[in-house]
Amino acid sequence: MPTFTELLDDAALLSFEHQLHLSEVLGEHSWRADLAEQVFEFTGDEPRTCTRFHLLGSAAPGPQSWLWGWANPAGYPAPLLGLGEYVRDFGQRHGIRELAEPEIPFDQLPGSPTDPNLVAGMLVEAAKAAANNWTSYTGEVGGGTRAAFLVEHPDFVLPAPEPARVMRVLQQSVAELSLTDHRRAFHAYATRRGFEAAFDQAGSVLTISGPGLTATVHFDQLGRMAEISASMGAATS
Repeated sequence: MPTFTELLDDAALLSFEHQLHLSEVLGEHSWRADLAEQVFEFTGDEPRTCTRFHLLGSAAPGPQSWLWGWANPAGYPAPLLGLGEYVRDFGQRHGIRELAEPEIPFDQLPGSPTDPNLVAGMLVEAAKAAANNWTSYTGEVGGGTRAAFLVEHPDFVLPAPEPARVMRVLQQSVAELSLTDHRRAFHAYATRRGFEAAFDQAGSVLTISGPGLTATVHFDQLGRMAEISASMGAATS
């Protein structure tokens, strides 16, 4: 039964790769959402209108809390809230109060964050792992409040894993992401990306293998990634 923090590790690397891909697809852009008309679109270098989108919730600096979209008294069209309700039900089944309760104070989240952008990102990451839906967008909607969405479009789907790209994700994640359990995060990413992933008996070495890539990841005594090596080219199985 996963905890909220474990969901963040489960999501971290695959979410990171999806957001890299999203930024490459869109380039310089602006966004517009009309919740009443159920339209979410990006304008700019490479305009896209989302085929579907899901309102998760919002993080507000005034009350210093996250409010799930399904609990917002303003009310929104039901199709925009269904995925958030699925995440709520997942939280209820697994005893994850951050996903199940209507409103979560910032100081009850890991690290007691105060930045609405950070809070929105945290809740969106956990929702991704629960719902297996991976491309997100957060934007300011006035007064410092940050709204969080999951967005869908065929162009946002990741292409098949490419060895150099996978290695970039593995290496950058340690420098750029806040991971609690490196071993869990690396294993979750590799398996979700379709690779074989196995630890040695001591749990300190993870071998990741698949078409065109074999990578060996060493973890230190605190479970942090210490070293990574890889061979790329010939297909493996």
